[in-house]
Amino acid sequence: MEEKKKRMRELVEFLNRARRAYEQEDTEIISNYEYDRLYDELQSLEKELGTTLASSPTVNVGYEVLSELPKERHERPMLSLDKTKDVERLKEFLGDQKAMISWKLDGLTIVLTYREGELQKAVTRGNGEVGEVITNNARVFRNLPCRIPYQGELIIRGEAVISYRDFEKINEEIEDVDARYKNPRNLCSGSVRQLNNEITAKRNVKFYAFTLVRAEGVNFHNSRLYQMKWLSEQGFDVVENHPVTAGTIEEEVQWFAQHIEKNEIPSDGLVLVYDDIAYGESLGTTAKFPRDSFAFKWADEIRETTLLEIEWSPSRTGLINPVAVFAPVELEGTTVSRASVHNISIMEELELGVGDRIEVYKANMIIPQIARNLTRSGVRDIPEVCPVCGGKTKIHMENDTKTLYCTNPQCQAKHVKSFTLFVSRDAMNIEGLSEATLEKFILHGYIKDFTDIFHLDRYEEPIKNMEGFGEKSYINLQNSIENARNTTMPRLIYALGIPNVGAANAKVICRALNQDPQRILNATVEELSAISGVGGVIAGTFVEYFSDEGHRDVFRRLLDEVRIPEEESRPDEQIFSGMNFVITGSVNHFSNRSEVKEEIEKRGGKVTGSVTSKTNYLINNDTASASSKNRKAKEMGIPIISEDEFLELMNK
Repeated sequence: MEEKKKRMRELVEFLNRARRAYEQEDTEIISNYEYDRLYDELQSLEKELGTTLASSPTVNVGYEVLSELPKERHERPMLSLDKTKDVERLKEFLGDQKAMISWKLDGLTIVLTYREGELQKAVTRGNGEVGEVITNNARVFRNLPCRIPYQGELIIRGEAVISYRDFEKINEEIEDVDARYKNPRNLCSGSVRQLNNEITAKRNVKFYAFTLVRAEGVNFHNSRLYQMKWLSEQGFDVVENHPVTAGTIEEEVQWFAQHIEKNEIPSDGLVLVYDDIAYGESLGTTAKFPRDSFAFKWADEIRETTLLEIEWSPSRTGLINPVAVFAPVELEGTTVSRASVHNISIMEELELGVGDRIEVYKANMIIPQIARNLTRSGVRDIPEVCPVCGGKTKIHMENDTKTLYCTNPQCQAKHVKSFTLFVSRDAMNIEGLSEATLEKFILHGYIKDFTDIFHLDRYEEPIKNMEGFGEKSYINLQNSIENARNTTMPRLIYALGIPNVGAANAKVICRALNQDPQRILNATVEELSAISGVGGVIAGTFVEYFSDEGHRDVFRRLLDEVRIPEEESRPDEQIFSGMNFVITGSVNHFSNRSEVKEEIEKRGGKVTGSVTSKTNYLINNDTASASSKNRKAKEMGIPIISEDEFLELMNK
């Protein structure tokens, strides 16, 4: 008996720590499968012993989130749902009742309040009793109506979610976190709880209503299904739902199972709620669960296989993620052979070693995960050097989680952004090398410095066989690389990513130094500071960059890869010297606004992004538009000229 009590206390402590890490720190220290298994073990022990600890996750709904957002108590507590993986249990729950079955969305639950047809308040679920007020953020959800036809007080609950596609796209761009978000739910949680809703707006958060709490004066015909239809008519996207009975439940569960892989919105199961509103409310609640609804979690399809290797995948933050590579197995209709393990703590929890027999599954029927390790040979061979750069690695302990980092500040994996700049349109203009593709090439060792980009033909076959590539993509990439060899000195200098040296500065410096590589390599701070528009800061970073022998070597080798035509710069061409331009709207005579900018800078002018007292001309083909830039220019007496007028000015 004492051993069982001890085990119960251990489970409570560990499950609370795992949930806190997942919900508040965006860290996974245990797989979903293992969490559910231990949760079920705890429930069994509590039932057997007739004891439940006050801190047990089986009676505590959630943790209060940590942030500076204002808090607010919910009018009525938001309870969790009792759950099962057994369809027979759903049949028992249904009895002779009709119900509504819908996706159980995997995001962040939000309560919305509308009054007089306008959104008044949005509050997160929080710990079920107290949530965070995120009204400003909700106003920028991609699909949320801020005004609706209904004029009474409306309170609804729903899920804020980020699609898998947006998750992958947005996650690549995030640099201000120690590691990328592990799943869409964590990214959504971070996005919804931003203090600056401009960030939320960029994250493509969507809201799907799943429960109507209050709407006085509307006849809902005592039907949850009708409520969903009514909410849809008010302009809300509602969670996909179907009517269901005990006779059709198996068929409906099967339908959802077949459609989950094509579903762009993350879901971790299904929800059943009685259609009869009065009947459901008459049942009341337990301490933790409402009695009118039930959650169904997928019975995971599990396959046994052999762990072939642990692949260590570095990221731009320095974090090196372990990835399990195993003998391929069929799961949920597809072949899988890899699963992220996330960190060393999870590896140690699983005692994961090469050659072990493991069981794998797809979390939410989508993401491959390791369920358990059958042979548990133990963690070994954690790399002492980074697989990309060969720099020393170090194990960090943060929030009770062990992670592996590369300590080399020059590691190529940490400098994906510099390679992205190098191939960008205003630099070397190499199409076909997105940030994601560059990252793959760097991790595979195809690119170690800028010159390697001009020799990707060494890896023709592996590149053609990469996911998302093929014969045509490879040929297009090679053509783009070959075209990029014809460039200019300013483009090449800008492509190097020298701190504070933008495209315009690069042109001014190269022109002043007569496009001479030797003068560029050996320029002094005094020489550069004397150039109009450069200044001491830019001069300092420029000289510091080329004082590094590695940078000098790469620059010399790049000069062997490219063809730079001789360029003359005549003083009489500097007709825009000391003048500032702003360009807005579409252009007709030029391919894009960058070409207009280039012509202005070639003649000594400067292009800025906003209209100020220093602006000489605003170029806008729609000179009569009521845009903010036009209004500001008119208020300040700044001439607004069309593209034709600019051409006349340029050719005077």
